[in-house]
Amino acid sequence: MADTVQFDLVSPERSVASLEVTQVQIPGADGDMTAMANHAPTITTLRPGLLSVDGPSGAASYVVTGGFAEIGADGITVLAERAIPREEMTQAHMDEMVTAAREAHAQAKEVFVNEPGPVDDAAKLLADMVAMGDHIGLSAN
Repeated sequence: MADTVQFDLVSPERSVASLEVTQVQIPGADGDMTAMANHAPTITTLRPGLLSVDGPSGAASYVVTGGFAEIGADGITVLAERAIPREEMTQAHMDEMVTAAREAHAQAKEVFVNEPGPVDDAAKLLADMVAMGDHIGLSAN
């Protein structure tokens, strides 16, 4: 049997998951990554996406909208801006997330005139949010 590692997923509202897993697939801002037991210590930021875990008790997926992951040899902790178990994700949640991303993009365009960096970041957040919705079968409207 594969080695397991403690996995904790926390959002500002609640502790979403705390379980032993064999691997965690993380939607990192610089690309997807898989973390397992004895992983080199790493900290990465998250992009909106689907975080998946596999372990002795089965597989589970969570929608995350940002935050960061701290990976160590004996534990993986994800602090997400927002985290919802995939089976609890609704179209209403998706609509709310996309609306917030659209508003952030519009605000960035107003505030950061002639400063493409923050506007590009907001546009990427919106694009990632839409892609996540497509991936899990929910419309970005």
